[in-house]
Amino acid sequence: MRVTLKDVALRAGVSAKTVSNVVNGTGRFSPEVRARVESAVAALNYVPNFSARGLRNGRSGLICLALPNLSTPYSAELIREFARAAARRDLGVQIEETGFDNYQRERHLLSQARRHLIDGLIMSPVLLTSAALQPSPVTPPMVFLGEVQQDTTDHVWVDNVAASREVVEHLIGLGHRRIAMLGLFESESARLRRKGYRQALTAAGLAPAADLEIPNPTWTTAAAAAALDDYLDRRPLPDAIFCLTDSQALGALNALWRRGIRVPDDISIAGYDDITDGRYAVPPLTTVGIDKTRVAEAAIDLLIERIAEPRRPPRRVTIPYTILPRESSKPAPR
Repeated sequence: MRVTLKDVALRAGVSAKTVSNVVNGTGRFSPEVRARVESAVAALNYVPNFSARGLRNGRSGLICLALPNLSTPYSAELIREFARAAARRDLGVQIEETGFDNYQRERHLLSQARRHLIDGLIMSPVLLTSAALQPSPVTPPMVFLGEVQQDTTDHVWVDNVAASREVVEHLIGLGHRRIAMLGLFESESARLRRKGYRQALTAAGLAPAADLEIPNPTWTTAAAAAALDDYLDRRPLPDAIFCLTDSQALGALNALWRRGIRVPDDISIAGYDDITDGRYAVPPLTTVGIDKTRVAEAAIDLLIERIAEPRRPPRRVTIPYTILPRESSKPAPR
């Protein structure tokens, strides 16, 4: 016989509504009540009935997460956190890749998402304009990740400008003056991280120079290594490099190692994102730490709220960052 919500409520000594709130991650309840309900769920091996719920409220219990590039370590770590956060709220996650250079793919996902029987969409847009990102009758409930140049949709963001400025200030504080930037690309995140990079240089009396800004439009490790190789074939070695992602910083480490250039003795390197691979690189990467668990939790909570209250005003959640100095950066030689 199938275990029901009422069976769990009876075992936990709470109401069926409270069990539903704990299972769905909604409402308010104490840690003690949560623990009793979760213990009862485990003891009875309770499995929510998604199909029955869908018939009652027209929802599938499935949300979609759309990211530009699923092959990067950052995306993999973010997907893991979203899957865990969704599971704690009794939701499933459909994963989609939009690409760094596929405007039509982003537009198609917005217009066709409802046909895929999802309750809502969490998306990290790259190329869509603010006009294209406006909610409409054909779009699902949405939450955007990252910097979005419009204020009509919920979104979760990290201050890319401030974080980039601060990590470059760390490099300047170590005595470095010719600081390159790897990852120049016409996306909002790249533009804002470059803005922070330039702000730090200007504030220190160091004029930003175009010949220190290295393009890499795909933001992959292999492309970063190739981009830095090409740069060093034509230009002198900088004092330090700020890489716009940790994946690119790993590519930079490889390119420098193949040339016999020592990090951090000959050059300092800093990244952005604090991926696990960066902590175990040789040397471990100095980086900007982003709490990916909080990103996932905040985005899914916003989406749940948006699904329940379609007309509420948009909300913006800011996720804090941390500068994490490690062994890839050290004081410049005197």
